[in-house]
Amino acid sequence: MQIKADTPEQYIAQLTTDRQEVIQKLRKVILDNLPKGFAETISYGMIGYVVPHSIYPSGYHCNPKEPLPFISLASQKNFVAVYHMGLYSHQELMDWFVAEYPKHCKTKLDMGKSCIRFKKLDDIPYTLIGKLSKKIKPKDWIAFYESSIQRKSGN
Repeated sequence: MQIKADTPEQYIAQLTTDRQEVIQKLRKVILDNLPKGFAETISYGMIGYVVPHSIYPSGYHCNPKEPLPFISLASQKNFVAVYHMGLYSHQELMDWFVAEYPKHCKTKLDMGKSCIRFKKLDDIPYTLIGKLSKKIKPKDWIAFYESSIQRKSGN
């Protein structure tokens, strides 16, 4: 379910009322906790939090015209999703999140590589998402990202 929008506000305005409330609350908790240097944008049809080109001119290796992605929020057909690239690529962070999740949420963790899916909109661990959002600073994300890209390319 890709929404056409140029701003987070336009994205949210196109959602149903219940989804608007959830996405607005997730957006606020991320913005309140995200370290300085990340920028909010629309990226890949979602609300995105990225390392902007002003900080990391190389951009995302898959498409250097795009800034380096970090976190995204999306309203999908059957769930609301938080995509956190650090979880996908940083095992220590993933282990921390998986251990913390049951302390904050009654439902079982429903997760892909970087995608945390919330099907029950009244059981979203906003406090945990806030803690997760502040775990990595842009400079640390760039360093980890670059080392990951080098490992994959064999350099």
